[in-house]
Amino acid sequence: MKDSTFALIDEILENSGLKGKYKAEIVAATEVICKAFQNGNRLYVCGNGGSAADSEHIVGEFVKSFKKKRPVDKVFEEKFLESFPDDGELMKKTETGLPAFSLVSQSGIMTAVNNDIGGDYVFSQQAYAYMNAGDVFIGISTSGNSVPVCNAAKIAKVKGAKIIALVGKTGGDLKKLADICVLSEKHETYLIQQEHIVIYHAICAAVEEELI
Repeated sequence: MKDSTFALIDEILENSGLKGKYKAEIVAATEVICKAFQNGNRLYVCGNGGSAADSEHIVGEFVKSFKKKRPVDKVFEEKFLESFPDDGELMKKTETGLPAFSLVSQSGIMTAVNNDIGGDYVFSQQAYAYMNAGDVFIGISTSGNSVPVCNAAKIAKVKGAKIIALVGKTGGDLKKLADICVLSEKHETYLIQQEHIVIYHAICAAVEEELI
């Protein structure tokens, strides 16, 4: 990883009062995600409640610019303008994005699975349909024991995806399934979520620094 990436992680952690915490896990998660993106693979994220909102937040930081400007790839821009020479403004407004997807966004699929099969399977069904070897799955659970998230992690693992867990308390069952586990030291849900925001911001910023 670049020196600038390590410095960026340190800056985010220090500014958030977490200096010296979680750096090794953040670096490991960054490396796994970067490798997946570089190999043409994808990132999938899910969680419940506040962690569902965090899933959407993470995906947003990857799909559009976060801390850096992300101009469109020059080869693509030239090809686009050959086909649509009057649409230069579209290229100015389009940013390079990274292929991340939130499993909590698919309301039609989720409600169908919940109604026909059961709520414990709303993410695992999607994991089976979407994931391939080399992908990355981020499961977020403040207790580590969310059944829908753990079920998705099990499917993802057998599919050959790398599992990153953002958890709190003891880490629960999700910790046992993870290749990389970032375990908040807090025990109250909202405090765990506050640390999770800092942790995933550091990961998102570090991936962007490495790849853009």
